[in-house]
Amino acid sequence: MSSLRVLMLAYDGVEALDFAGPFEVFTTASRVSQRMQPGTPAPFEVASVAHSPDGQPVQARAGLRLLADRALASHPAADVLIVPGGVVDAPMASPETLHWIAECAAGAQVVASVCTGVFLLAKSGVVTHEAVTTHWEDIADLREQFSQLDVREDTRWVDSGRIVSSAEH
Repeated sequence: MSSLRVLMLAYDGVEALDFAGPFEVFTTASRVSQRMQPGTPAPFEVASVAHSPDGQPVQARAGLRLLADRALASHPAADVLIVPGGVVDAPMASPETLHWIAECAAGAQVVASVCTGVFLLAKSGVVTHEAVTTHWEDIADLREQFSQLDVREDTRWVDSGRIVSSAEH
């Protein structure tokens, strides 16, 4: 069994918890798996990818600076793509970032958003009509901006098979 490559988008304004929580889940699962089954491949190979000029760190919403493993232009293919939430204005306005999300998602087995990360999936065309969810404060904006989506509220996650969106409610 080979490792699944998990790529996580980092961008200026990303919510630190939305990025770090999934990062910890996948890296901890690999660490525990290797401790329990020495000599076997880790189930996940996790890398962060950022749209940052000259490899500069991105600044999370609360000020935490993150230095991504790779730039958008030099990323490997993803088996799992994680798009965390935060203040998504900058990546929503970046054709390069939106193109990367669409391209990466096209080849991924699973695409997941955390809270407002679903706005990036919608703007990039990854979700067009699916059932999705987001942070409770952003439900109305998601419905208004992407009226073709089946926006669900009062649910922690929506699993449509290949696409999974999550929320805080």
